[in-house]
Amino acid sequence: MASKGSSLLPSHLVKLLDADGYHKARANNNHYYYISRVTMRHTNWLKIFCFFSFVAILAWGCFFQGLPVYPGLYFGCSSAAWRKAVLQSATRQEGGQMTVLVTGAAGFVGSHVSLALKSRGDGVVGLDNFNDYYPVALKRARAANLQKAGIFIVEADLNDQVVLSKLFSLVRFTHVLHLAAQAGVRYAVKNPLAYVHSNVGGFVTLLEQCKTSNPQPAIVYASSSSVYGLNSKVPFSEDDRTDHPASLYAATKKADEVLAHTYNHIYGLSITALRFFTVYGPWGRPDMAYFSFTRNIVEGQPIKIFQGPHGEELARDFTFIDDIVKGCVASLDTALPSTGSDGKKRKKAQFRIFNLGNTQPVKVGDFVSILEKHLKKKAKRNVIPMPATGDVMFTHANVTKAQVALGYNPMTDLDTGLGLFVKWYKSYYKHGGDNEDMLKGYKPY
Repeated sequence: MASKGSSLLPSHLVKLLDADGYHKARANNNHYYYISRVTMRHTNWLKIFCFFSFVAILAWGCFFQGLPVYPGLYFGCSSAAWRKAVLQSATRQEGGQMTVLVTGAAGFVGSHVSLALKSRGDGVVGLDNFNDYYPVALKRARAANLQKAGIFIVEADLNDQVVLSKLFSLVRFTHVLHLAAQAGVRYAVKNPLAYVHSNVGGFVTLLEQCKTSNPQPAIVYASSSSVYGLNSKVPFSEDDRTDHPASLYAATKKADEVLAHTYNHIYGLSITALRFFTVYGPWGRPDMAYFSFTRNIVEGQPIKIFQGPHGEELARDFTFIDDIVKGCVASLDTALPSTGSDGKKRKKAQFRIFNLGNTQPVKVGDFVSILEKHLKKKAKRNVIPMPATGDVMFTHANVTKAQVALGYNPMTDLDTGLGLFVKWYKSYYKHGGDNEDMLKGYKPY
């Protein structure tokens, strides 16, 4: 390597260096450095070698030694560390009666129910693929809460048969709470195959695993109020027709109910479907209206309020997360054992469908007024026609069946529930805090 300042080398030597396979790089104090291009190529190859060596070592640690790639999350379902983490998480504590696999455990409902089960002593193992439909950082934060409670989350796609097989061979799950899904009505218009992959393909993969397990676990899974589609009879009851969905999301959830009935009938799986009605609350989903409205009001941005073709307001049966959790836990507690073994049905198995709602629909305009009260700030309302993406004008749950069978009794009114959500939102996304920019650049579909 040679160097020169403005007068250290004669001009003819500088020209030779410039022309003879050397690269000129400027340093401080108006000095230049001449570096052999051969040396540069060797250095670049060394950098590439070091990079791939690092990747190889990381992969070896993650996949074969079970080193955590994120707190509480491991790759490498063959490693001793992975097996130990799963078994520890699945171990029941004093008072625990069940060992539950919770799919979608880092999701909104999944994280809340997992914590509720673990707090009473049940063994809980989570599974989640941490997709990026909304900011993954929020899912990681929920996962960190579960880790603190001793809940291990397997990071894998539900369609991964190898991972599911290893999980079920390692743990004798008594129950499966299936909450993993591609959520959102409007996004389905943009990416329909994601819904088929997750909501239909993933569910079938799980059912296939459960049918061959011995013993077979009882299954409780999330359906949706969206299956009622274009139904005009209110309130919605479980016996109403659900064969006219208004969105692709709803169609996949209806497909799940049909598939569930088939596996119940043929293989003796005990299955309970829960039709959730617009769940909201702390740690919720940023794509939901209550969340995005809160964010926009805080940031001084306008909110879009949809209305029907004749100027009518949308209405939703908003259900607070704590009430949904109670319904999920009660469904697990009352689920009868499956009746098959080795993939064969021995006798008729339990099959149930329940609405889980609040039973008190609220117009979106009134809902925004409640938010304004708790945020102490007026919203900039932009009323527009409802787009043709599959949303329905209203939802209203009849929960009589859940009341009788589960003791389900929603206790949280919208004013109280939104107050709790706003309190969490202001704390979690407070100005100057670590999470302030977590939603930066995110726009719900």
